[in-house]
Amino acid sequence: MRGDGDEPMSEDANVALLEKIVADQREILAKEVNPDVTKIPQVWALYKEVQDYYERGMRVPDDVTLLWCDDNWGNIRRLPTAAERTRSGGAGVYYHFDYVGGPRSYKWINTIPLTKVWEQMNLAWQYDATRIWVVNVGDLKPMEFPIEYFLTYAWAPEKWPYERIGEFSEQWAAREFGPAHAVEIAALVNGYTKLNGRRKPESITPDTFSLVHDREAERVLAEWQDLVSRAEKIDAALPANARDAFFQLVLYPIQACANLNELYVAAGRNRLYSVQGRFDTNREAERARQAFAKDAVLRDQYHALNGGKWNHQMSQEKFGYINWQEPAAEVMPAVAILRPNKRAVPAIAFEGRETSWPVWGTPPPKVPSLDVYSQGSRWVELFNRGETPYTFTAVTDQPWLKVTPSSGTVLETVRIEISADWSAVPVGDTTAKVTFKPDQGRPLTVTVPIVNPAELRPGSFDGFVEIDHHVAIEAPHFSRAIGDTQTTWHTLPDFGRTLGGVTTSPVLAKPRTPGGDAPRLEYDIHFFSAGEARVEFQVAPSLDFQPDEPLRFAASFDDETPQIIRIGTNPNEWEPWGTAVSDGVRRVFSTHQLKGAGRHTLKIWAVTPGVVLERIVIETGTRPTSPRVPSVRRSYLGPVESPRASARK
Repeated sequence: MRGDGDEPMSEDANVALLEKIVADQREILAKEVNPDVTKIPQVWALYKEVQDYYERGMRVPDDVTLLWCDDNWGNIRRLPTAAERTRSGGAGVYYHFDYVGGPRSYKWINTIPLTKVWEQMNLAWQYDATRIWVVNVGDLKPMEFPIEYFLTYAWAPEKWPYERIGEFSEQWAAREFGPAHAVEIAALVNGYTKLNGRRKPESITPDTFSLVHDREAERVLAEWQDLVSRAEKIDAALPANARDAFFQLVLYPIQACANLNELYVAAGRNRLYSVQGRFDTNREAERARQAFAKDAVLRDQYHALNGGKWNHQMSQEKFGYINWQEPAAEVMPAVAILRPNKRAVPAIAFEGRETSWPVWGTPPPKVPSLDVYSQGSRWVELFNRGETPYTFTAVTDQPWLKVTPSSGTVLETVRIEISADWSAVPVGDTTAKVTFKPDQGRPLTVTVPIVNPAELRPGSFDGFVEIDHHVAIEAPHFSRAIGDTQTTWHTLPDFGRTLGGVTTSPVLAKPRTPGGDAPRLEYDIHFFSAGEARVEFQVAPSLDFQPDEPLRFAASFDDETPQIIRIGTNPNEWEPWGTAVSDGVRRVFSTHQLKGAGRHTLKIWAVTPGVVLERIVIETGTRPTSPRVPSVRRSYLGPVESPRASARK
């Protein structure tokens, strides 16, 4: 019931007129098909603005099935209320694996994690929207795996709880490729769809993943490269008659998506390096060009298999988007070309900041803290703004500060890791310095903050620790999950963008009032800061699927009154919905006052079912002796999980 050209009807579409149109259609059906029109299956698809007609009062006869729809991005907009579940026509769901429209079309490859499909279609099953399920798959070929899961789950949802997603995948892989490699093939397919589910390939840009915070771009590429290596190993071990199918279903999606991410990271490095004046700017430009060319090679390899049986299946444009619509032709991201100095010009880049040194007007180099709890390392990069190599040596002001390598030759860039010998680091917060002495130019000194507090020794507290004015927590790593006879907590491993999610059941439960002994998750945290704490909750971008019950939960620290937090992802409003579906996560916030440093407990209270919590990032307040500073390092996935103060093993 849409307008000409699959567009919305006019704003003043009259509900009474639309109801008359339905009545006229049923008269035609009664005349031409069956006089008892209630015996003829009929469906009303409540797609986009058509749902608004229903919410404004339009009704159809009771025997007509109401086909509720998602938001085109896999989030169901509406499910039947208790009253609507009594209708004789029942209800169903129209779902999407592929979409043409805003905020950006996604049409090329499978980006639908089964974990997401289960979580949403389990809601549909539990709310009795089971008369008909329809999934828009775009092209059949790249969607074979999620299509089969969708149909299998639709026939018997009770047989396939969340815990059996891996089993389904292994059964599918064993049928297609034999049992010898089924477990690994299942992990590969679910692995690449998870990574694609973080952000659809069409929406990735050179700026998506951070090049300076938390080694984010490196970690993303390492995850893709791990899948590539494992898939290529399986490919080499399969019999010849299975390899074409393996390429189509497993190897090509992994290689092509890994290559796409390599291209965008190379383009991002090229842009960053050009601003910093690095000699290897041009090398990253060439790397991007090679990846763009490799994409065409992989595409042509796919099209040549089976004598060209699947020719053009992978011709869908994926590079060069500038708005929601696919580009007329694929365009590689723009790259910069640098003309370097002839002489050596030493400079330094460092973790946590895009600006390099020396640059006029920028603060001196300082890396994020080293802490006794994680005992990791921080990186700096000595690079060259000229084409003549130079040599360097590193000198520290503390014998326990370690620099690897401590000397060498720099033609383009040398990555250097800074760490500490914690058995020799004195107790107490301090700073150390490392000075790099090039054989040409002036010395380059980097400050390294050291967190080794006397008040919290490793092994003394089994909770998370604030470092650099923030705490990041994966939701499944709660200290305690407290339920009751009406509400229980369930961890969904591998759900969402990182480790997994936590949600409540049953999904038909009535809303709960937070506070007291009500169901909650508790996270024990040690703060060195006092004052304001701003908490970012990353939750699945689910929608208010019940008209009078917006999705919500509550949060509090210690014994304070819980704050109710609405998810508020309204598909009828471009923001925050557009950002949430593009990012694959909805960010909502609360602000609290920490009365003092030390141990605190963050409590996440259940209110409505249907909320899936994935991550928590807390930006802490001020230290008594220092002004407020930005604490959360900005990156697409957010800061890596904070360390615990439990004893290191």
